[in-house]
Amino acid sequence: MGLSEFFSTFVPTVFADEEPVEEQPVEEQPAEEVVEEEEEEEEEPEDPKEAIMEACAEECSALKKHFDECNERVENGSSENCVEEFFHFMHCADECAAPKIFAATK
Repeated sequence: MGLSEFFSTFVPTVFADEEPVEEQPVEEQPAEEVVEEEEEEEEEPEDPKEAIMEACAEECSALKKHFDECNERVENGSSENCVEEFFHFMHCADECAAPKIFAATK
C-alpha cells in the first residue's frame, strides 16, 4: 500500500472530468432595498500595519542591509539562502511594530 493509497482512504479523490455545476440566477432586488443596503455599509478603517511596518523597517536598517546584501549575492549565483537574515530582520521589525499596532487598535 503506497502513501497515496493510504491518504485516498481518508480523502476522496476529485477528477477534473466532472461536468461543471450550473449556477442558478440570482433574483434582482428592488432598487429601494439596494439603496438601503449601500447606506448601511460603512467604510472600513484603514489598516495602520503597513505604515507602522515601513517605519519599523527603517529602524532595523542594519539588518535590512544584511538581508539586501544576501539577496544580491544569491542573484549573482551564490548557492546560499537568506532565510536567517530574513528572520532576523522580520523579528526586529515585529518587535518594533507590535506595541504600536496594538496601541492603534480600538
